Order: sequence, then C-alpha cells, then structure tokens
Amino acid sequence: FKICFYFSLTGCVTCLDHDEHYILTFPNGYGRQVNALIGIFIFNALSILTVPWIELGGECSISCSKTGYNASIVFHTKPFYGGKKHRITAEIFSPNDKKPFCSIEGEWNGVMYAKYSTGENAVFIDTKKMPTIKKKVRKLEDQDDFESRCLWKDVTYNLKIRDIDAATAAKH
Repeated sequence: FKICFYFSLTGCVTCLDHDEHYILTFPNGYGRQVNALIGIFIFNALSILTVPWIELGGECSISCSKTGYNASIVFHTKPFYGGKKHRITAEIFSPNDKKPFCSIEGEWNGVMYAKYSTGENAVFIDTKKMPTIKKKVRKLEDQDDFESRCLWKDVTYNLKIRDIDAATAAKH
C-alpha cells in the first residue's frame, strides 16, 4: 500500500556571505504501510498492527549558477522485500566536469559517507549529531494573508486539538 505525493517544487537557498544562490528540487513523498499485498481482509486486520511511515524517493538536484557546482541526489525507496529505508546517494560535480569529484551514500536521516575522487573516504555528515536549530518565523499578525502559517493557522489549530471535521472545513 502506498500513496505518492509528486512534488514539482523548486527552492532557492542563498549563502549571504558569498552571494551564492543554490537552486534545488525536492524528492517525492510516499506514504507506506507494511502488509499491503496480503489481501483485502487480512490487510485490514493487520494494518492496525503496523506503523505507516513517509518515505522520500526520487531524483533531486542542487546547482549554483555563480560557481557552476552542481549535485545529483537520489532518494532510494525501500524495496518490498529486504533493503533499508531512508537510503540516499549523491554525486557532486565541479563546473564543466562530467565525472563527480565526490560520491555520497548513506541514510538521509543518519550518517552519510563521502568518497572523493582522490580515493579519500570520510564521514560526510552525521545528522543525528547535528544540533536542532529552532526556526525563526514572523508573528502571525506580521504575515500577509497568503503566507503559509497565516493561511493554514485554522487547519493547524484544529489538527492540534484533534478536530478533523473543523480542520477539513477550514481548508475550504
């Protein structure tokens, strides 16, 4: 059983210290549930015993027009039998190069390892050791009507108090 959310979004991250703008695309999201192919009756009975999860899958890219550096990233979905969840591979390219100078593999929510074209291997990043940084958001009264938090405030509130009917009504 899976539900797929196809994202055709593009984002921009700006590195202010270097006046660099990185354009990036996003992976798709898949709602997963174990025991999907067992059969309608058994699936309905077993689905309450398993924990669904959201899985990222698909290809993404990051590029900087100023420097010419770019990266290809693949979020691998878990195969039905065996395999691991949350796998990621990536290749980073210098400007005008067709061979990557760095390849990365690991788990996007864990440890990723880098293998450089020089033969050096190293931990690229360990997301579990990264500090959590609280996001900074303007107060609702300072936001325009169609900014995300202002637009969705009634839906968010009703979901927090578990009033699904009111949350659904607030979306319209």
